[in-house]
Amino acid sequence: MEKSVLLLTKMDTRKILVNVRNIQIVESNPDTVIILQGGRKILVKESLEEIYHMIQGE
Repeated sequence: MEKSVLLLTKMDTRKILVNVRNIQIVESNPDTVIILQGGRKILVKESLEEIYHMIQGE
């Protein structure tokens, strides 16, 4: 079951909720950057693989 909202950690340790429907791209380079529709970028502590598993509900 896919999740609709992810609980993520910004690099300054603040927790944020991100609506999965607003995510356009997740890239790891080596830090994980989430690019939302509209172009806003968010740098998070979670790895690309962790985010993938969160979305998949694993």
